[in-house]
Amino acid sequence: MSTYKEILKHYWGYDDFRGIQQQIIESIGLGHDTLGLMPTGGGKSLTFQVPGLALEGVCIVVTPLIALMKDQVQHLRQRGILAAAIFSGMSHDDILRVLENCILGRTKFLYVSPERLSSEFFVSKLRHIRVSFITVDEAHCISQWGYDFRPSYLEIANIRTLLPNVPILALTATATPKVVDDICERLSLPKANNQKQTSDSTENGFHVFRMSFERKNLTYSVKTATDKLQELVHTLSNTTGSAIVYVRSRRRAKEIAEELTKRGLSATFYHAGLEHEVKDQRQRDWQQDRTRIIVATNAFGMGIDKPDVRLVMHYDCPDSIEAYFQEAGRAGRDGKSAQAIMLYNNSDNAKLTKRIDDTFPPKDEVREVYEHLAYFFQIATGDGFGITREFNIDVFCQRFHHFPIRVHSALQILQRAGYLEYDPAPDQQTRVRFLLERQTLYQLENLSEQEDRLIVALLRNYGGLFADFGYIDEALIAQHSGLRPVTLHEVLKSLAHKHIIQYIPRQQVPTIHYLQRREDSEHIKLSPDVYEQRHEQYRQRIIAMLNYMQDNLHCRSRMLLEYFGEKDTHDCGQCDVCMQQTEGQKAAIPCEQQILQLLGDGQRHLLSELHLLPLSTDSIDMALRKLLAEEQILMEDGFIRITVSH
Repeated sequence: MSTYKEILKHYWGYDDFRGIQQQIIESIGLGHDTLGLMPTGGGKSLTFQVPGLALEGVCIVVTPLIALMKDQVQHLRQRGILAAAIFSGMSHDDILRVLENCILGRTKFLYVSPERLSSEFFVSKLRHIRVSFITVDEAHCISQWGYDFRPSYLEIANIRTLLPNVPILALTATATPKVVDDICERLSLPKANNQKQTSDSTENGFHVFRMSFERKNLTYSVKTATDKLQELVHTLSNTTGSAIVYVRSRRRAKEIAEELTKRGLSATFYHAGLEHEVKDQRQRDWQQDRTRIIVATNAFGMGIDKPDVRLVMHYDCPDSIEAYFQEAGRAGRDGKSAQAIMLYNNSDNAKLTKRIDDTFPPKDEVREVYEHLAYFFQIATGDGFGITREFNIDVFCQRFHHFPIRVHSALQILQRAGYLEYDPAPDQQTRVRFLLERQTLYQLENLSEQEDRLIVALLRNYGGLFADFGYIDEALIAQHSGLRPVTLHEVLKSLAHKHIIQYIPRQQVPTIHYLQRREDSEHIKLSPDVYEQRHEQYRQRIIAMLNYMQDNLHCRSRMLLEYFGEKDTHDCGQCDVCMQQTEGQKAAIPCEQQILQLLGDGQRHLLSELHLLPLSTDSIDMALRKLLAEEQILMEDGFIRITVSH
């Protein structure tokens, strides 16, 4: 068996590991349950990819991001490594093929979404797969105290009972001490692993390795700006390199990108509501530096590995330190100097506070949404168990006079309470079926070259399209037909217009799945752990975010690190607060000299006399603090004098 460093050199070309990578790899390689806390850009992927290649069997990687799955599978395959992914929208035959390859040992890495773990079909096949270990990416999602808790992650704990001897590697870049404890508790085996291993700590059988979240190359700043757009344009115009601008709404993303373009800046926008082809194209244009600035909602960035982002700006404030830290951390992954700038003004206080009520509407309002949902789907009391319906939130809100943001929040609360599952953006792959018989298809004339190439690619890569709809991978078909993704979409529409195929484009249609029979709304139970505790937790996160933005006395980097539980912190010397203090200290040098000259006669002087000097009040205060600390002066009863020793 190759050593870990040999594998690293052979597949990735690196001579050695960074930070705590090797410690994590050795821990999971010895079969220990392991938790790795690493900052964004710290090289998390290698901590499971290297041991996954060294160990016998399949490494199962659980991640909530389809885009990340596809991206990592593609990169592994480019290195000659056997990897596959299972995600929503795949056909049964495709899923079966992937799982059979795992059983036969033809796959080293299998990426799955957490929802897949509850599938009886998946579980039945999993029993026959030799699993080396399970990697849980974005592990904070399993914690009820995490900022991005996802109920589907709880299924991972059930897999532990099915595979009791298979170790787990949990990885996260955003976890407070409370979340770390919860991750270990939820993923631990009934009997804790008591094997000894050098690590930062052992918690609930997990060997925990912590890497400082400090990013020395990243400068954090909060800029107070009455006119945020003007400040945004000014900053972007006076900096170079790739940039991300984060906003809260889809409408604002579009408006700001258009305004930046008018000002002569290379910009586009990105949000979850765009068609897949458009999102993919804009992401590629930005990653390949054809577009410099991407204005985006938080739908952008997860799993996007662009190392040379020089600037991340937040036009709107995130609702948690965790979200801000993760988004800001997308700057400077190449280790070179980068900036993370938050734009702030007084209106942000009210906006953030309002989010608390929008995220946790009153319980009666949650029950009302549940009742109106039953009217919307025409589900009688006692019925509805197991049904799934497409959900148009805009139509629902218009019909029952609700606000979309509050409905979205109410549905998430009902999901946590176990009444339903709400998926606001399921990924439905493109579906195609031929409307003509095979022989008739072969005899067609007057097809364009592009149409002909597309039909050949479909026939070569997919069977059964004459009998029924089949899910197709547009990227695969584009590659085999030689068509660009945007062109592929147009050619598919052309073939559908000619009644050669039936074409259902890839789409994201929200769905609601009832987990219980419909209750009368007054019987809906929202327990403290579903509502009150999480409401208070969210309120505390908002307060922490407000404190961070309003605090002009403490180092930004230090505040962030201490939030995540780091004890050994220091001032970064480069954030806006540190720079302001440095400038203040420099300005105080002549001020100190003037004060000492005034007191040079050795007499007591009134403090008010200092304000006759040509100095600002702030400069005088700073100089006095320094002189008192150095015991060069004495202050008593409103008088000040020089020390005798001086």
